[in-house]
Parts: sequence; C-alpha cells; structure tokens
Amino acid sequence: MRSIWKGALTFGLVNVPVKVYSATEDHDVSLHQVHNKDGGRIRYQRICEIDGEVVPYSDIDRAYDDGEQTVVLTKDDLASLPSERSREIEVVEFVPSDQVDLLTLDKAYYLEPDSSSPKAYVLLRKTLEQTDRTAIVRFSLRQKTRLAALRVRDDVLVLQ
Repeated sequence: MRSIWKGALTFGLVNVPVKVYSATEDHDVSLHQVHNKDGGRIRYQRICEIDGEVVPYSDIDRAYDDGEQTVVLTKDDLASLPSERSREIEVVEFVPSDQVDLLTLDKAYYLEPDSSSPKAYVLLRKTLEQTDRTAIVRFSLRQKTRLAALRVRDDVLVLQ
C-alpha cells in the first residue's frame, strides 16, 4: 500500500513525522447508460437554459445562488484563492472521546510513523489511549483545509 500524503503531526513544540494511508477503498462498479435497441452509449451535454446552445466545458464558470442574487466565480477567481499546501496536521484541541459523535465523521485514514525513531508517535498514541482523548486536528489534503478527529484504533492513529 502506498502512502497518499506525508507530513508531520504537530502540537506545541512536538513534531511527529507521519505517512497517511487511505483506510477505505471504493469498490463500486461504474456503469454507464446505453440505448436498449442498439447498445449505443448515452452522453449528457451541457446545454444553456437561456439560449439552448451546447456549451463547451472551457466556457463554463461556477456560480452561487442564494435565491435573490447569483454570484459568478470565474476560473481566474478560483485560481486566485489561497491554496493550502501545508504538510502539517495541526492539533487544535484535545477533547474527551465521548464528546465526538462518530456519525459526523467521513473518510478514514491510517497514520504511520515516518521516521527511524517512532517514539513520539508511540507516546502520542499511548497518551490518547490512556486518557481516552481525541485530538481535533486541522490539515490540508487535495487543496482543501479540513477538520478531523485523530483517535486510536487497534494500536494505530486514525484520522477521520
């Protein structure tokens, strides 16, 4: 299994180098639609509601509509947004594990120590386990900043 991200778990002056692995895989079978008479593939076209023309993907922008007003965001607007490329998983707070509702968590990742000396990793894992705490962390993955829960599962740190 290949790591999908390398960085460091940080809190205070502590820096724990880690590798991140996806804990789940998507095994869905992708299907496409076909015409039942001849098996021809059915394709969707992007058609403008106003003039009925087929619009090439290069001419499409994004927009947010709040019901009263539409705000259009161009590709340049989106490119100018600051992108998070930090290689740190920053601990925001340690909370009692019973205060974290597991139903609110989404994708899971395993964290593995990324150094020849895993002492800091083991110490953090044991401390979280013995105190029954979960670390609320902030990190960037695929150019999105996310909040997550860092907890212990079967002697491994899990990020959800």
